Amino acid sequence: MARSGKILAWVLGGLAVLIAALVVLVATFDWNRLKPRINAQVSEALNRPFAIEGDLAVSWRRPAQESGWQAWVPWPHISAEALRLGNPEWADSEHFVTLERVELNLSPLALLGKTVRIPHIVLTGPDANLERLADGRANWTFDQDDKAEDKEPSPWTLDIGTVQFDRARLRVDDQVLKADLEAEVAPLGAPIPFEQIVGEAQAERAIGEGARPQDYAFAWTAQGRYQGQPLSGEGKVGGLLALQDAGLPFPVQVDLRAGKTRFRAEGTLVSPRKLSALDLRLRLSGDSLANLHPLIGVTLPDTAAYSTGGRLTADLRDPESAEYRYRDFSGKIGDSDIHGNLAYVASKPRPKLSGELTSKQLLFRDLGPLIGADTEDEESKQPPNKALPVEEFRTERWRDMDADVRFEGKRIVRRKALPITDLSTHVQLENGRLRLDPLRLGVAGGRLDTTVALDGRQTPLDGRVRMSIRGLELKRLFPTVETMRDSLGELNGDARLSGTGNSVAALLGSADGELKLLVNDGTISRALMELAGLNVGSYIVERLFGDEEVAINCAAADIGFKNGLATPRLFVFDTENAVVNVDGSVDFKSEKMDLDIVPKSKGVRIISLRSPLYVRGTLKDPDPGVHSEGLIARGAGMVVLGATVAPVAGLLALIAPSAEQPNRCRPMLEQMRTSQAD
Repeated sequence: MARSGKILAWVLGGLAVLIAALVVLVATFDWNRLKPRINAQVSEALNRPFAIEGDLAVSWRRPAQESGWQAWVPWPHISAEALRLGNPEWADSEHFVTLERVELNLSPLALLGKTVRIPHIVLTGPDANLERLADGRANWTFDQDDKAEDKEPSPWTLDIGTVQFDRARLRVDDQVLKADLEAEVAPLGAPIPFEQIVGEAQAERAIGEGARPQDYAFAWTAQGRYQGQPLSGEGKVGGLLALQDAGLPFPVQVDLRAGKTRFRAEGTLVSPRKLSALDLRLRLSGDSLANLHPLIGVTLPDTAAYSTGGRLTADLRDPESAEYRYRDFSGKIGDSDIHGNLAYVASKPRPKLSGELTSKQLLFRDLGPLIGADTEDEESKQPPNKALPVEEFRTERWRDMDADVRFEGKRIVRRKALPITDLSTHVQLENGRLRLDPLRLGVAGGRLDTTVALDGRQTPLDGRVRMSIRGLELKRLFPTVETMRDSLGELNGDARLSGTGNSVAALLGSADGELKLLVNDGTISRALMELAGLNVGSYIVERLFGDEEVAINCAAADIGFKNGLATPRLFVFDTENAVVNVDGSVDFKSEKMDLDIVPKSKGVRIISLRSPLYVRGTLKDPDPGVHSEGLIARGAGMVVLGATVAPVAGLLALIAPSAEQPNRCRPMLEQMRTSQAD
């Protein structure tokens, strides 16, 4: 053998012996001898006590998931038992996390690229205690010393594939969220197929999107308190959590109750790197949508009991702007149906809710809680001596989020004969300022268009309302009144009011502005007043006209508001036999009335002997009566049309042109304007 051949043989032989010795060393090395060093280094890095109290072992295995020559490179299989990670000193519990056993495979070739690649981790018996104080300190965040902040970012990256567990226990004590919960996870007797829980349609959709849903393998239960409400829940989850692979979604099932709110969902959680990281079939129910605010932080109005069902998806890639979409949901609020799509973005400086909602049949009584009115089904919060709603708006919640939501009620149903046919509005909420622009109602063949602006940034809030009433047909307003069935008369009007206060009563009690109304070709009677629920009106009409129906040529009102005091600049009824003037005031702050109703006969024989009337008392308890000795008028010519000093130009503008019949208000108003000019 040549000299060079002998040298090569010695080198190869020595290398083989070295490799064999290394293999023997690794195979026989007691890795427990490294535990003190590992424990010390991890404890120093996390600034928490860490310990592997059980056995630490390493074995070498060929990777089943690799192919080609890489399949021949053995991977270390690491296992450790009885792991403990402690809590900071301020925490109540001793340990943050404990594990009975951890097993993982490590790719040696990935280390050459400065990547710690762990395709699979198995956790046995995880037990965690999550704690957060009111000042924000949380045991799941780790304090780093000043030196750590000065160090440059590590060039190494961590790549974890899937996490598998068997049973688990979690305790939460969060003073910020006011949560005190305990949850447990345990294996099911036998796996439950994904489609058996979520349904064939959702399973096929997941498969069509390239996912491979797992079976449900574990059951979970939870109980405790959240935001001051008792909470309990149960459900099922899969057994393999894929942190990177979007094609291996994690199945979840949730049935959660918090107070009177119930949250039920089935679907999948997928990789945060995928656009849709959450895909659930969601069913939500409760006694009021407003009660969701403490649970999920979304500001919603007070409503009747509700239940909805739809699809909830989410983009969770950026926690600073996570986006949730409640798609194609339908359900009921009270006895009204509701359908639509909503999106919620957790943006800065405030989250935002946007979307479109539709109700095909909206019951008017279900609108009661929205406008602060009492409902028939709930115990009244209204003081017995108050007529105007006193329940306060929850303006403190208006600053929690922004909103841009459109709503359409295609058909409104009400038990009483109020002919509101439809409703639509655009709700905008921005930094505590609420705006309904427009708020439109279809009423009696006409339209009521309103703009409402409420500024909740101040206390009390500032409110402004503009209203336009056009073309309300009298025969539809009072369909049961025989003499109105052939009437071509209409109600038109304008209103502009502003005030301060946190309730309807407070806003009207401080209101400034004006209200103008014009009615032509109508009918008035005691029976009509009773039908409308106006007992005072019934008394007045009976005193003026008896039990007969009286045709109204025109009724005109121009009312000024100053700090809640409403004073008629003009309030007149022109009937075929008499002209009736209303004068005085209504104080909406105290709800006191001081009105005089003075008739003037157009002929001596009809009502010339009728005495003037008065209305005193309050809106809740009016006190009408007859001036026994006649009325010393506040203005000597109060009932003389020619002496009326109220402006009429604005009322003339409310007269709608009609080719069918001349408007009977025009002659009266023109006479007033002419007399005023003279």
